[in-house]
Amino acid sequence: MRAFNRWRLLWAYLRGECNVAARPVEYIVETTAKCNIYCPMCPRETHKQPKEDMADPVFSRLVQQSGPTAEHMMLIGLGEPLLDNAIFDRITYCHQHGISTLLSTNGTLLDEAASRKLLATPVEHITLSMDSMDKATYEFYRKGAKFERVRDNFLRFCELKHQLKAKVQVVVQMVRMERNQHEVESFLQFWSAVPGVDAVRVKEDETDLMRPDAGHESAEWTHSCHYLWRGPMYVKQSGEVYPCCQSYMLDGAPVGNIGTQDLGNIFNSPAMQDLRAKHVSGRAGEIEMCSKCRVTIPHPVMVAGSMIFHGRTVRRLLPWIERLGRRWMKPPHRLIKDRHEELVQIERP
Repeated sequence: MRAFNRWRLLWAYLRGECNVAARPVEYIVETTAKCNIYCPMCPRETHKQPKEDMADPVFSRLVQQSGPTAEHMMLIGLGEPLLDNAIFDRITYCHQHGISTLLSTNGTLLDEAASRKLLATPVEHITLSMDSMDKATYEFYRKGAKFERVRDNFLRFCELKHQLKAKVQVVVQMVRMERNQHEVESFLQFWSAVPGVDAVRVKEDETDLMRPDAGHESAEWTHSCHYLWRGPMYVKQSGEVYPCCQSYMLDGAPVGNIGTQDLGNIFNSPAMQDLRAKHVSGRAGEIEMCSKCRVTIPHPVMVAGSMIFHGRTVRRLLPWIERLGRRWMKPPHRLIKDRHEELVQIERP
């Protein structure tokens, strides 16, 4: 079923079909909107969030309706997942429906008990967000977090993962910004030497708070954005569904609510079909949220690969794809003008 769904997605994408006889393979699901720290680069600073978790019926409805075709869900959003008391049960629930799960944490709550509990779940990928190895810089970007505590939490988690021989893929990530960009080499060296770490990732800031003039110029939209076909769709804590991973943060409008509407109808709603039509016709730059987007536009050849293979395989191949396929991935114009370095990701041997 999932393989057939991917082929139908690929066929619809290549043919520029706006009404898609398939469903996304990937979702970003905000199981909680609560967070315990403040970060200047986070959209929470401009988009006020309720201190609430996603209701169980809403989450169950999403998993049940997407289960036959969904390949993985990233249980993240504008909240800290470990503040969701049901997060461990939600991971298991997805697994029971054949959906792999990914998590990203700021590490403030990742003590030994939480680490052991998380490693006992079927979660397949965890990103540990650590934006600096310098106390002052880290605490500037992660206000409310204590550098030593988070660093030690991450080191202990990686050690436990290594000791327990857990299969979860662990990635330590730094978002490159003005105050930490000189740390890239030392960051890579430190974390790549830690047992239990599978990859170290340094990526560009994809929000519009630190660099409001970044984005794609109209002339750059030579290829349709595959997110509108493959996903991820972004599901807010409230159940509101947004077209892609960036749309909410860029003030896009929801295209439905999974709490009250059918997922298939949301995916092919008039709003979604209109977005696809503009991309297919080369008019994506007319869409405000798309013109402000910082996400790299991949070549259709790379998109095809992401739809031919299962999401789990795509995730495992991603480090090599990002290193070898740079000429097939076009960054936003502002990143080109600033001559920022390419995303760096190294895989442990």
